[in-house]
Amino acid sequence: MMVNILAFGIAKDILGSSQLSIELPESATVGQLKAQLCERYPAFEKLASLSIAVNTSYAADDASIEPTDEVVIIPPVSGG
Repeated sequence: MMVNILAFGIAKDILGSSQLSIELPESATVGQLKAQLCERYPAFEKLASLSIAVNTSYAADDASIEPTDEVVIIPPVSGG
């Protein structure tokens, strides 16, 4: 299945774009998406944290992803 992903901050810089379409197996999980992103873009492995939101909610690694879901990469956030 093809999934559309939005990226912000350093995730956008790593991808070279704010949007990415990626092929995932049917009933893929957030963990599988993270693994594929790290394989294709090794810079993701160097981040202190990497969160994924599915349909406006943070998603655990075992959460499933559907082709119609809104998937967003949320890079580490720092504050002051």
